[in-house]
Amino acid sequence: MGRVVFIFILAAFMAPAGSVLWPPPAAAKAAEPFERDVADILTGDGKRHRFRVEIVSTPEDRAQGLQGRKQLDPDAGMLFDFGVTLPVTMWMENTFVALDMIFITPDGRIVNIARATTPESLAIIESAGPVRAVLEVPAGTAARLGVKPGDRVEHRIFR
Repeated sequence: MGRVVFIFILAAFMAPAGSVLWPPPAAAKAAEPFERDVADILTGDGKRHRFRVEIVSTPEDRAQGLQGRKQLDPDAGMLFDFGVTLPVTMWMENTFVALDMIFITPDGRIVNIARATTPESLAIIESAGPVRAVLEVPAGTAARLGVKPGDRVEHRIFR
């Protein structure tokens, strides 16, 4: 019983793109835009790849995430800032776009990448260790750009 309560509390805190919270957050802000910024991925071969990102850092924003979106531009993404370092779980319920989920430590190092996630799936997608953030980009982006664990993401939230 204790594990079930912990998982529910952790899930409510993490609330990723397309997740559902119970009770649902009051008036999810589906139409309201998120904060916009840029983030760069620096690959091991020295290349820099810039993304226009939407920043989500509150439980309500994480609960909304990319839900309901039918497309995501090749240079666009969503950066989930958890504000603390911890193991993270994500899922794709109500998310219609296949994604690459890039799990990132507080210093910007990529720990692992969940490639080509399945839209509308309830399958749990986990970080390979404690992370500060997750960058979601269109499926296939990591392979196309040669992004691998150990590469770095630059954004103001990383030290």
